[in-house]
Amino acid sequence: MESLPYLILLFIGYLVYTLDHHKEDLPVPSILVIIGIFLSFIPFFSGVAITADILYEIFLPALLFTGAYQFSPARLKKYAAGITILGTAGLAATIFLSGWAIYLIMQPFAAVPLLAAFLIAAILTPTDPVSVMQILSQDLNDELVTTIVEGESLLNDGTSVVAFAFLFSWYTGSTPGMMEGTVQFAVVSGGGILVGLAGGWLFSRAVHVTHERYYQIMLSIVVAYTVFYTAEFVQVSGVLAVVFAGLVLSSTFSRSAKERHFREALDGFWKVVEVSFLSILFLMIGIAASSYLFHEYWLLAAAIFVVLLALRTAVVSTCSAVLPPIESINWKEQLLISISGVKGVVSVYLILKLESLASAEMDILLSISFSAVILSLLLQSIAIHPAAIKLKKRNQPRTL
Repeated sequence: MESLPYLILLFIGYLVYTLDHHKEDLPVPSILVIIGIFLSFIPFFSGVAITADILYEIFLPALLFTGAYQFSPARLKKYAAGITILGTAGLAATIFLSGWAIYLIMQPFAAVPLLAAFLIAAILTPTDPVSVMQILSQDLNDELVTTIVEGESLLNDGTSVVAFAFLFSWYTGSTPGMMEGTVQFAVVSGGGILVGLAGGWLFSRAVHVTHERYYQIMLSIVVAYTVFYTAEFVQVSGVLAVVFAGLVLSSTFSRSAKERHFREALDGFWKVVEVSFLSILFLMIGIAASSYLFHEYWLLAAAIFVVLLALRTAVVSTCSAVLPPIESINWKEQLLISISGVKGVVSVYLILKLESLASAEMDILLSISFSAVILSLLLQSIAIHPAAIKLKKRNQPRTL
């Protein structure tokens, strides 16, 4: 009977996806999170728990692999500069500026150390395209905006996890110095990318030998989780390994005469996995967050949410100034890209990592972090559709 609550969660997800005919006005993830909060008050679901390890080792590899192998290599190549700058330098700048902003905002309320503020900034920096890509695809025929939003998310999901890991180490006193930590950051990130490239290359060779689509699906499952666990075993980034394995696979498919066959085979399985996992995950996020949402710091959380959104807009604007002409982004597109940086699964995983540090200070940080994520999932997701419609009316769309 222990699995029954999860089966019910999956059925609830099915009902929401089926009955929500206006997903652009209130995206499914937002509805699921709200339902999850209400479910937390029902004793039957008291045993439902999501831990950082379960989310990281079971859910994330599948979700990241699905997003990466479906990503268009042609669009990735065309807009590589924008994606890379926002996912690396943009992410670093956002964490740095947000960390200082959070530190200054919180001082009148709680004496939070600067390093703890940077931890919260790292938590609230990664973006999740799950709740926004469907809206953008329906509302816009603009390949630059949709590519930047999706590509940046794939990259910064990996780099933000690595950044958080080292900030977490510095916070707990595990890393001796800044220089060594910076070198380790480069090694962990670069090592994860290399493992992913190698795993993707091996899969691209093997997939041509396997003609039955069922066996190709089996192989893709093995690859998605093997590159992740291999990278983690050698102490490099498993998240970046999965992302780059999926990107190599997508590139391989695009050069093959059997691209349609390969993609149909994998899509039939991985899209079902993606929707099923996300249904359960967002409901569980609501359940997990509920105990941290009843506090006296909502005004503080709202202020942090607004300031971080403004800082993201400033970073996107600054990064766009150094892009090549083909990737030039006007101010309306910059605003839409900024609003589309909704927080999601990766942010929740990082929050759950903080639960291991039990203290009064940490309880405040957890409450504010969960509150900011909930605000992002609700307010930003709802704002995307009207913003996209307004952009579409005022600009000639860039054809996908």
